[in-house]
Amino acid sequence: MDTLYNKISFKTSRIITKNYSTSFYTAVSMLAPELRSAIHGIYGFVRLADEIVDTFLESDQEHLINKFEEELKYALKNGISMNPALHSFVLTVRKYQIPELHIYAFLKSMRADLRKNIYDNSDETSEYVYGSAEVVGLMCLKVFVEGNPEKYAELEESARKLGSAFQKVNFLRDLKVDMEDLNRTYFAEMKHNEFNEEVKTKLIKEIEFEFIEARKGILKLPNTSKIAVYLAFLYYNKLLRKLKKTPAKRILSARVRVNNTTKFALYFKAYTSYKLNLI
Repeated sequence: MDTLYNKISFKTSRIITKNYSTSFYTAVSMLAPELRSAIHGIYGFVRLADEIVDTFLESDQEHLINKFEEELKYALKNGISMNPALHSFVLTVRKYQIPELHIYAFLKSMRADLRKNIYDNSDETSEYVYGSAEVVGLMCLKVFVEGNPEKYAELEESARKLGSAFQKVNFLRDLKVDMEDLNRTYFAEMKHNEFNEEVKTKLIKEIEFEFIEARKGILKLPNTSKIAVYLAFLYYNKLLRKLKKTPAKRILSARVRVNNTTKFALYFKAYTSYKLNLI
């Protein structure tokens, strides 16, 4: 039943999305209307958990994440939460049959941020990235294919690669904050807090390969979601190219950004590429 509370819940998640990430919000706006609310629901859930472990540093974060997970479990079982963002997420989970194993893999990585600061090898990094980003891509893919299991299986690996690439670009962009404010180092190559041109080049090559693999899947997405995902792909690819041109020392001292003019150009590129059947 499409109750007023359901509408308010999805509207809450939309507001969260718009205020926390204008770039992602813009990309979501290019989805088919029937898919937008679901992706807002996923983003709202992800953002709340991320806020607990990244922002509320002076609160009892362990207690907050425990309460958050308790309420999630209740909502998954009963189909309702009085937290509007969680409620919209659970409605999305039920409608698109998002596996709970993806949800708990995500929460496992969020909990790791409360206990682990240094990642000593690539396996540890890969496990964290799987939970923090790849499964989020898989949740979104469930929405994009609208319940088609064959299409989901075909695009699963590409969705994981895209989620991984997005997360690693975020790691590079946010190195200064992660290292100075949160005392975290996600890349095993930086376990001694060493970041130089050699390390940067190695990491960027890995991300570039993931983008190449991810793009193959984007081309096979349904038309209801293709242009939106392609726009997000263009944005993060542009950010990666900026990071590639930025000296390692500069990345450690300032956050690299894509300006609004460039974002508008990417929006136009995505739109025209779609209209001309180039994607």
